[in-house]
Amino acid sequence: MAVRHALATPIAKRLLAAVSITIAIVALALTARHFASTGWPLAGADLRLVGVAGGFFLLTYAFKAYGWRWLFRPSERPQPMALAAAGGAASLTGAALPGRFDDVVRVAVVRRFPGSRAAVSTLCLSLFTLGLVDAAALMPFSAAAAATSSSLGARSVLAVVAFGGLGAGILLASMPRVVRRECIIRYRIGRWLASHFVLNAAAGRACVLVLGSWTVRAAGLFFLLAAFDMGVSFPLAVAFLSASAASAALPITPVGGAVTQAGAGAAILMAAGHPVGRAVAFAVAAQTLFMLAGAAILTFAAARQGTARVATLLAAAARV
Repeated sequence: MAVRHALATPIAKRLLAAVSITIAIVALALTARHFASTGWPLAGADLRLVGVAGGFFLLTYAFKAYGWRWLFRPSERPQPMALAAAGGAASLTGAALPGRFDDVVRVAVVRRFPGSRAAVSTLCLSLFTLGLVDAAALMPFSAAAAATSSSLGARSVLAVVAFGGLGAGILLASMPRVVRRECIIRYRIGRWLASHFVLNAAAGRACVLVLGSWTVRAAGLFFLLAAFDMGVSFPLAVAFLSASAASAALPITPVGGAVTQAGAGAAILMAAGHPVGRAVAFAVAAQTLFMLAGAAILTFAAARQGTARVATLLAAAARV
């Protein structure tokens, strides 16, 4: 309770905003420095197909935002734009921050968004539930990739991801009943969980939308593979997606989460027979394009809020 009140103070909100902006600037600077030394990762690709892939990546954020929104109580649901902007900011800072620290960025962005009524504790619970939804929705893709993979090592890893998604789905379906048991609701934290954990109907809607998010992202990777002339293979796109998404679920990583995802995706491509250089180049390009889509979402949200504030100030000045 004391932590919640401390984070709700104006000073704490300004500090969180400053930290988020600083992290984003540092991440962009490091990315620009990397590209200056290694070259632009999209060089040589078919830019028309790259544009199509980028459009699908933009849709990924939209589907994910609407799915995440179902994991809040109706009275606390943030605006979809706030959740999409949080996802975009997290994708940028993922280049510099270790795994799971991007969730701190998501909480900070949503809390700073005008009209947000969700408390920090509610946001943290929604992110935990979103992790279960992500894993459950990814299960069909990872299972299909495991069944079609020609590499025994890749098949084993993808099978583990699929079983993990199955376990996450079972846990997600059972949690509403578990948190309402008498032995749990006798405690204060248990009563809070019982009142805030979403019911299976809302979780099911979230799963459908997040499944849509994974689907359009896989479609984007499919077109990006074609842009790099690495073959027209939807199963390979699904395998790349499953491996990179599974690496994002690691609790802590020694390097940026985006780096870990790119490395896992490159490993899948190498297991499929692609040369190391091309596999790494594609993985870096895919992660870069996804980050650029997130930056576009974040910029649009900031511009929209800035325009609304200017309009409010002008209206107030006109009344005076």
